Amino acid sequence: MGILSWIVMGLLAGALAKWIMPGKDPGGIIVTILIGIVGALIGGFLAGLLGIGEGRAVDFDLGSLILAVIGALILLWLYRKVAGRPA
Repeated sequence: MGILSWIVMGLLAGALAKWIMPGKDPGGIIVTILIGIVGALIGGFLAGLLGIGEGRAVDFDLGSLILAVIGALILLWLYRKVAGRPA
């Protein structure tokens, strides 16, 4: 995927993660995109460890989006635990 695809995937994944796990978090759209992009990396890594993917999000498809959202949810949960905010 190109950089623009990663940004769009990150925005979608971060927005879906924040929709699934609502709460007050600092930051706006940039933080949401970053959570989504890093979430895609985490989701792809975990999928590779479990043997259900290539270990990375290579295509802009539903499977990659689901992996990115799962990774973003994990990242958002960890962020809230470290920051001391309720999850």
